[in-house]
Amino acid sequence: MKLYSWNVNGIRAVLNKGAFQSFLAEHDPDVLCLQETKAHREQVEIDLPGYHEHWNSAAKKGYSSTAIFSKTKPLQVLDNFPDKIANKYHLKDSFGDPNDEGRVTAAEFEKFWVVTVYTPNSKGKLERLKLRYEAWDPAFLEYMQFLEKTKPVLFCGDLNVAHHEIDLARPKENVGKHGFTDEERERFQEFVDAGFVDTFRIFYPDKTEAFTWWTHWANARARNVGWRIDYWMASSTIVSNIKAAEIHPKVMGSDHCPVSIEVDV
Repeated sequence: MKLYSWNVNGIRAVLNKGAFQSFLAEHDPDVLCLQETKAHREQVEIDLPGYHEHWNSAAKKGYSSTAIFSKTKPLQVLDNFPDKIANKYHLKDSFGDPNDEGRVTAAEFEKFWVVTVYTPNSKGKLERLKLRYEAWDPAFLEYMQFLEKTKPVLFCGDLNVAHHEIDLARPKENVGKHGFTDEERERFQEFVDAGFVDTFRIFYPDKTEAFTWWTHWANARARNVGWRIDYWMASSTIVSNIKAAEIHPKVMGSDHCPVSIEVDV
C-alpha cells in the first residue's frame, strides 16, 4: 500500500491550481492523509471515484482541519482526541480549543491504524509553546499509545517541529525559534523514545537538504532553504513492513510537499 501525507494549506486553492488533480493522477495513493484542508466537505467541489472520504473539519470554517481518503474502506474512523484525554490535558488556551479544530483523524484498517495530525504551531512569539509542551504533545503521544494497544500505528502529518539540525537548512539561526525550540524537540524525542520510528530516517539516516516545508519569503523553495516538519512515524512492530519512505518536493500547490511510505501488507 502507498500511503501519502500532505499539508495542502487550503484544499480549495490546490484544486483551483489543478495541483491536487495532477498529484492524484501521478501518485495514485492507496491512502491519502491531508492536513490544513481549511474546508468543510460541502465547500469543496471534488470528485474522488474509488476513494472513501472522511473529512474532520474545524468548528470554525476555513480553518485547520484534516481528512483521510482511502481506496479501502476503514473499519472505523475517529475524530479528535477522546474526551478522556482532552479533559486530562486541558487543551484549551487563549487561542481556542485545538480539539475543536479538526486536527486529529484516526482510521482503523485491518492491519494497522493510520492517523493524520495537524499539530498546533507554537507561533512566532512562542505564544502557544506552553500548549504544545504541557498539553498537546503529551496528549497526542498518549492517544497514539492508546491506539497502539489494539494494533500498530502509522501516524503522519505536519508536526510543526524539526527534530535534529539535519532537518532544517539553517539550524543555528533558528535555535529557540518556533519549530526548533528545545521544548518541541524534546517532545518529538519522546515519540521516538516511546518506540515510534521516523520512517524517512530508516532509509536516509544522513540525508541533508531533505525538506517538506518552505517559507514563501526570499524564493526559499527554489533555493531549497526549508524545514522537514512533515513525517510518517511508525510503531516499532510494523517497521519491518515498511519498504520505502520518500519526500516529494516536485509536487507543487502548497508551501508543504507530500511525504509517503510503502507498506507491505
